[in-house]
Amino acid sequence: MYKIKLSDLDKLYKAISEDYPLYLPIKKAGEVNYGLYGEDEEVSLTTLKTVKSPKDAFFPQSEDLVNFKVDGNKIEVIDVRKEEQPFVVMGVRACDFKAFDVLDRVFLVDPLDTFYQNKRNAAIVVTNACTEPEDSCFCKVFGIDASDPSGDITTFIIGENLFWRANTEKGNALTEKVKGLFTETDDKIVAEEQKAIREKINSLPNVNLDLTPFKDEMLDIFNSEKWGKLSEACLGCGACTFVCPTCQCFDIRELTKNDGTVSRFRCWDSCMYSDFTKTAGGQPRTTQMQRYRQRFMHKLVYYPENNEGVYSCVGCGRCVKSCPMHLNIVKVIKAFDKGGKDE
Repeated sequence: MYKIKLSDLDKLYKAISEDYPLYLPIKKAGEVNYGLYGEDEEVSLTTLKTVKSPKDAFFPQSEDLVNFKVDGNKIEVIDVRKEEQPFVVMGVRACDFKAFDVLDRVFLVDPLDTFYQNKRNAAIVVTNACTEPEDSCFCKVFGIDASDPSGDITTFIIGENLFWRANTEKGNALTEKVKGLFTETDDKIVAEEQKAIREKINSLPNVNLDLTPFKDEMLDIFNSEKWGKLSEACLGCGACTFVCPTCQCFDIRELTKNDGTVSRFRCWDSCMYSDFTKTAGGQPRTTQMQRYRQRFMHKLVYYPENNEGVYSCVGCGRCVKSCPMHLNIVKVIKAFDKGGKDE
């Protein structure tokens, strides 16, 4: 294990960015999101929750798929794919790293999404343990240890130092390139910090949410009258889906550019929108209750049914913080708790 002073992190960022594009939590206009590192950027590695998750690195909010050039009856297909060069994503929290596994089970199965696959293969992921979890966090419910995230490299911010542990061949290769900036250390301080983090997590208000009701008969959950009360204040704004690290819905659209080139691209979509999956035959879910139910049935029932019990939620708590009507997955889980109280 290695360590570096927090005051020297700029040197580390510069050293990494000399060999790789480096994506970090960047603060702009008072908000922190992942962005490409530059010497003038304000990095905020200690921010617990970026507004959006780092899934943009693999599944961008908007992404070109193919271009067409139309000349009379002739159509030229222009391949916009490119070979992905290795890049580094640093500061990824345990919940967001687990979200990559959820996305992998969607995009890395037949039919294989090569756009996503190429980015996943090219990435070197540096995770960061959560030394100060918030009340809105509930990752432990989904079996995630925020004190010891996986990744190619795991880091821990303790006191005035960042501790660095390589976990994979990719991680070792990156470590070799920047090792001159570090000093070697043992893991005693890290082990003590991990113990303290786990104690903090165990004291959080939503750490003991009960998921067992969602293993009951699917139709009983689907037909429950509770969905009406839970969804009655939902605005259908989609904020919860756009901050969610595991949501993978997208639309495919086309845009004609000034030079006549037609660009086909995909962009994030939301199951909470009234026009989501709308076709010439109409809308399969005609009420906001049905759309609300679909979102949480997918997270807690449909997805785990098809993925060895893995839930499509990682307990990051972004939806808890972002919903303007204070509706979120925590309230849904509590409402179906067999203790009997609707939240």
